[in-house]
Amino acid sequence: MKSFKFLAMSIMLGSMMAFAAACGNGETNTETNDGQATEETAGEKQLEGEVAIDGSSTVGPIMEAVSEEFGSKYPEVKAPVGISGSGGGFKRFVVGETDLSNASRPIKDEEKEQAASNGIELTEFKVAFDGLSVVVNPDNDWVDKLTIEDLKKMWTGEAKQWSDINAEWPSEPIKYFSPGTDSGTYDYFNEVVLEEEQMVKDATLSEDDNVLVKGVQNDKNAIGYFGYAYYLENKDTLKVVPIVNSNGEAVEPTNETIENGTYEPLSRPLFVYVNNASVKDKEQVYEYVKFTLENAGDLAEEVGYVRLPQEQYDEQLKTLEGLK
Repeated sequence: MKSFKFLAMSIMLGSMMAFAAACGNGETNTETNDGQATEETAGEKQLEGEVAIDGSSTVGPIMEAVSEEFGSKYPEVKAPVGISGSGGGFKRFVVGETDLSNASRPIKDEEKEQAASNGIELTEFKVAFDGLSVVVNPDNDWVDKLTIEDLKKMWTGEAKQWSDINAEWPSEPIKYFSPGTDSGTYDYFNEVVLEEEQMVKDATLSEDDNVLVKGVQNDKNAIGYFGYAYYLENKDTLKVVPIVNSNGEAVEPTNETIENGTYEPLSRPLFVYVNNASVKDKEQVYEYVKFTLENAGDLAEEVGYVRLPQEQYDEQLKTLEGLK
């Protein structure tokens, strides 16, 4: 009889200890319906979904770096970066096709109006500075600087040969390579240099900056322009042209001259526009934009652009929190 009581108590105590072990440790693994082990303490499921991004080829290298790093942290989130130009990106953004629109120029009033008419509220974030870089073939040994007025004469067709700018330069026709009309870089150049006059008709236009790079590399009489990062990437096979600023100084684009503003008027900020509803309703979009603002400075420098002052990133993170 005593043996029976002892056995019963042993079974009961064993059951209680097993129950306590199962309930007392918050970090024990359980199994999901598909048999995969998960930790109860994780408390949050793996972030997943898509972030739809399109826009500027100039901003593209920064955001491609962001997507690569973000993907390492959140492998279930897909965030491919489209490159259709600032204008092309805004065409999709204002009708709600994308969550983010990269731009090398501010959004235009008519684009804002289109977004509003489609019920889209947006917020502008700056991610870096760029210095629009004017380049010539490395065998061009006559150009040592250009003014904005020189550039305007060349790109409007008033000056057709190099000797039309300087009589000591070769009497050879200038070959032009420019970003396409959907590019924010084209828009910026059109506003600052051409002052809205028509660009020379025989210019080669492309939304792909690598096409422009190759065009200048392959023609001694070529001139082109694009973002600073593309110049840095190809600086061994291109010659950058110093631009005369408002103080009469011929200045090359560098991290220092872009950041301190002496490389003007061709220095400019780079933007990412976000759909406010996407930030609020899609956790992956919020986390992506947060990651962008937290890492844009370092990643911008890695790909050849210039970071903003840290306080600007911090202030924009507060703005993002307000959208959430």
